[in-house]
Amino acid sequence: MDMLWKVFIALAPTVGVLFIFWHVMKNILEGDRRERIAHAQWEREQEMSARNSTGGQDGHV
Repeated sequence: MDMLWKVFIALAPTVGVLFIFWHVMKNILEGDRRERIAHAQWEREQEMSARNSTGGQDGHV
């Protein structure tokens, strides 16, 4: 049983760092996903605003 605790103590820092790394990467990827969605929505709103200000015409004959 004493050996099991030594193994656990030896692996605990590695597992802890792995958990922190996973958590940080998960938040980075989720933030990037949300930012891309918000940017696409903003672009759609800008496009709709531009269309409405020109009377709904693209300027093509």
